[in-house]
Amino acid sequence: MDKTLNFAHRGFSGEYPENTMIAFLKACDNGCDGIETDVQFTKDHVAVLCHDETLNRTTTGTGYIKDYTFKELYNLDAGIKFNNKFKNEKIPTLEQLLQLSKDKGIMLNLELKNTEIPYDGLEEHVINLVYKYNMQNKVILSSFNHYSMIKVKNIDSSIKTGLLYEADLYEPQEYCLKVGADCVHPQYFSVLKEDIVKKLKKNNLSINTYTVNNEDHMKRLISLNIDIIITNHPNILNKLLSKI
Repeated sequence: MDKTLNFAHRGFSGEYPENTMIAFLKACDNGCDGIETDVQFTKDHVAVLCHDETLNRTTTGTGYIKDYTFKELYNLDAGIKFNNKFKNEKIPTLEQLLQLSKDKGIMLNLELKNTEIPYDGLEEHVINLVYKYNMQNKVILSSFNHYSMIKVKNIDSSIKTGLLYEADLYEPQEYCLKVGADCVHPQYFSVLKEDIVKKLKKNNLSINTYTVNNEDHMKRLISLNIDIIITNHPNILNKLLSKI
């Protein structure tokens, strides 16, 4: 990539309820190049967007997403716990976001939430939806489950994959190439080091780092030519990038 891109973490989650359509729309309004979100399966195999495997933190529901049908999920409120003014926001489907992204011309980073719960068939289902909306060239699939990313490549080698991790990996470029991924998705502290960035770039690996909310860290990562910065505050990052 020629310039650092601005991806909104769970939408504009700094000011709106995370992983809701209003958060995605407001991210677009505030200059994001893409949206990062989390994909899970309902009981009836509808791909929906929610970070936690359980509903307790962000919705009026309790228990696991996997134990609810989509119709049951739709009866829950996904906005009111953030602020009363967002009452009646719903858990969106992946198809809703794919349509929005297609209309707005933005990219997507879809994190498959299949580490705690190994949703059977999630990879193939998501890939099929991506093709349905002709978004295959504007989507990155990522996960902390690196076996899942190998599975994605086995299904369709042209789909870009990113390896999520928190640790300071030793020689991350070697591991990434071994797994056959296109991108690293590290916790940002591990790529504030110029030597690590150079090694990754030398091997044509994109560096897409999360979750960067401090302006000084944003500036440092921009100076290192990080490919994608994932942030809760796309408005702040947009202002910094516009000055370049």
